[in-house]
Amino acid sequence: MVEVFKTNVQDVQHANFLLDQIHQSFRGYKANFDLEDCDKILRIALTKEMVDAASIINLLQKNGYKAEILPDM
Repeated sequence: MVEVFKTNVQDVQHANFLLDQIHQSFRGYKANFDLEDCDKILRIALTKEMVDAASIINLLQKNGYKAEILPDM
């Protein structure tokens, strides 16, 4: 399962901090940012389960960022 989020993360340092938080909090999640994309994409992949999107959004909000699920196109 892959979940894609639109975020307002702007710089690499904050993205790396958030990735560390995600990887520490959610074992098995493989996350990365695409800050070159106009939507500042956060992608999270998980092989056997659904991504807990609400928890990811909450984690970003606790750190001062916005995130929303991008619908499949």
